[in-house]
Amino acid sequence: MPAFSGIPALVSRAGAATVLTAATVTASMLLPGVSGEAQAATPGQTALKVAASKQGSPYEYGAAGPNRFDCSGLTLYSFKKAGKSLPRTAADQYNTTRHISAGSRQLGDLVFFHSGSDVYHVGIYAGEGKIWHSPKPGASVRLEKIWNSGVWYGRVS
Repeated sequence: MPAFSGIPALVSRAGAATVLTAATVTASMLLPGVSGEAQAATPGQTALKVAASKQGSPYEYGAAGPNRFDCSGLTLYSFKKAGKSLPRTAADQYNTTRHISAGSRQLGDLVFFHSGSDVYHVGIYAGEGKIWHSPKPGASVRLEKIWNSGVWYGRVS
């Protein structure tokens, strides 16, 4: 008789929920990175989704949504929807974030463009070297490749 002959009876007594739980636990032990529980999105990831949902919204200097944005208005609006507050300007946003290296950047981190020590533009990191931002008058919120290697990164905590 095979060693596993008692499993059908055990399954019927234990119930399907227990079997599914056991399978999930076993899979998470055998496959690192697989979890039976969904991980909560970070505020940055939530803000990234909000910014992406505003694709096509027109740029307007000084606007912070919900239908028109300048660059820091888009980040302010997106993080507010994620439950975090930011100051109004790109420079002030840089000054209130935790500064991180390019190698440590994650989805939803802020990307700051600067000239010397002056921050003049901000977007939300979307992965693969791209940001969601509201670029300039006559343009609209869009996903775009980071065009400058001299950028700074900040994380909203």
